[in-house]
Amino acid sequence: MILEDRIKKWIIALAALIILLLVLVHINYRRSSYLVIDGFAQGTTYHIIYIPNLSIDFLLHKDEFLFQDEIDSLLKRIDESLSLYHPESIITRINRNDSLVIVDELFETVFRKAVEVSAITDGAFDITVGPMVNAWGFGPGEREQVDSTMIDSLLQYVGMEKVSMEGDRVVKSLDGVLLDLNAIAQGYSVDLLARFFEKRGIDRYLVELGGEVSASGLKHGREQWKIGVDKPIDNNLIPGRELQAIVSLNNRSLATSGNYRKFYVENGVKYSHTIDPATGYPVTHNLLSATIVADDCMTADAFATACMVMGLEKSIGLISQLDELDGFFIYSGDDGAFETYATEGFEELMRIDE
Repeated sequence: MILEDRIKKWIIALAALIILLLVLVHINYRRSSYLVIDGFAQGTTYHIIYIPNLSIDFLLHKDEFLFQDEIDSLLKRIDESLSLYHPESIITRINRNDSLVIVDELFETVFRKAVEVSAITDGAFDITVGPMVNAWGFGPGEREQVDSTMIDSLLQYVGMEKVSMEGDRVVKSLDGVLLDLNAIAQGYSVDLLARFFEKRGIDRYLVELGGEVSASGLKHGREQWKIGVDKPIDNNLIPGRELQAIVSLNNRSLATSGNYRKFYVENGVKYSHTIDPATGYPVTHNLLSATIVADDCMTADAFATACMVMGLEKSIGLISQLDELDGFFIYSGDDGAFETYATEGFEELMRIDE
């Protein structure tokens, strides 16, 4: 009897010890499992937070879950395909009419999405706007002295009907057609980074590149990822410094386009980097920023840019008709103060944070 009592006490003590160890491991995991990768890419910064699943492999081999080199390699590959600032990228070679260039999967994916969004937005999104972007000084080259004669001469090279994919090659109707993927490539880069983690079985992450974001899963404690929407204050160059709204994201992506970071003032006139492909001139309406939420960041990025071209009323009309998208628009009211409009789905994302 005494022996049985001792055995029971030992079993209880052992069970208590095991529970204590598991609690300590869990606490340590919660403290150390938020892994972070950040750096500089595509002319901006990127920040990635991810949470590997709790496992013995993670606890014993945490270093194997650090992916800085792989992430930098992936970003380098993206630049080699889509960057206008890479002298031998696929898009650079296409723009200089290199007859030998063959597109890769990255370029083809972005190109086909651009064609799709251009059709939905009646041409407001147009990757052939490159000649105008360059002329106004927002591309890789030097700013030119722009006048109406120059704009009229360049408009002949703008229009999605002037470029197509035939097999693994891009065909342009005129040599002067120049492609610019900056309004969609950054969102696609976020998607590729997110896919990198998913392929490794990591489904809880937040990927941010230049303010474009993709979030998956929940943080510890069943908390959703929180994303800030910046106030469109001129020269607000640091994402998150001054916020207009905070939203919760889970398995969705967010992109913002605005005219408060890339612009210049000349002779008292503000010239924004958003060029209307129909006119060849920077937009001048009262829409200050457009934030779009979609299932993938490439789509969100493209539609955010299209909205900045279309202006407030047309953007509200379009996004309200597309069930897969939600939008948040900041615009200048009659008195110059910031005013906002959010779709019903976007308002719900803001309410989650309350």
